[in-house]
Amino acid sequence: MDDLDLRPHLPGNLPQLFADGDPHRVLSVPLPAGDVVWPDPGFPQRQLTLRPAFWVSEEPVTGELWARLRAEHGRSGLWPLLLDDSDQPWGAGQVAPEPVDEIDNYAPIAFMSEVWHDWAEQAADADVEELAPFGRQCPGPAPRGALMDDPGAVADRYARSISPRGLSLGLVAVERGADALTAVGWQGALNHNEWTAPLSAVVRGWEDRFGARVVGLGFNTLELSVAAPPVTAKHALQVAAEHWAFCPDILFQGPGTLAGYAEEIRGKTWWSFWWD
Repeated sequence: MDDLDLRPHLPGNLPQLFADGDPHRVLSVPLPAGDVVWPDPGFPQRQLTLRPAFWVSEEPVTGELWARLRAEHGRSGLWPLLLDDSDQPWGAGQVAPEPVDEIDNYAPIAFMSEVWHDWAEQAADADVEELAPFGRQCPGPAPRGALMDDPGAVADRYARSISPRGLSLGLVAVERGADALTAVGWQGALNHNEWTAPLSAVVRGWEDRFGARVVGLGFNTLELSVAAPPVTAKHALQVAAEHWAFCPDILFQGPGTLAGYAEEIRGKTWWSFWWD
């Protein structure tokens, strides 16, 4: 009896999400009914392995469950996501994972500069005014923010606040939440950038500098909690510039200028993005 391993191992087919078969991953939180989602065979150039991309629940879940799973990420290796399938069911398998290792090949400052440069080459004067005071000159990444609370606690609160929308649970085998965008084959920003790995690199930077955590994904939406948001007008403007390079649609959806958007995110503990 002393040789029996009674630890709560990963249940069901969750071990299929991992390539190494490490038997030491455990999950003590009971899960609702669900199943793994396999990559779309229609994207052979992005087919990586014969592994599923992620696991998804059959029904909506509570933010409390998300919080419990986030707390166990260090032991389970599974990052939880609240998935909005109102536009496209996640279980349909229309996903195109990319190698998570590719994220290391991208630098947020390089991504931001490239987006800004491409836009500046063809922007009209009226468009340039919308990005005042930076205009055609990319300001680069903003300085880090000061933590207002523990990033995990902020993420848990945000998960509880958006879960009443009726969101499913996703579980992804990644070391950090930012990598989940790439691992699940999310294509929400496809009209802005063909590949997801550079976007994960940007979100990694936000995790490090602003205590951001990936909480939810939709067909073309992303929900982040933020524990160290900008609180001054100058800092918020610099962060707003990063947001614009990441998701240019923020201006069309909001006040129409970078300065106006910056005021909207000052002190805000969540960032929501939507790509047209």
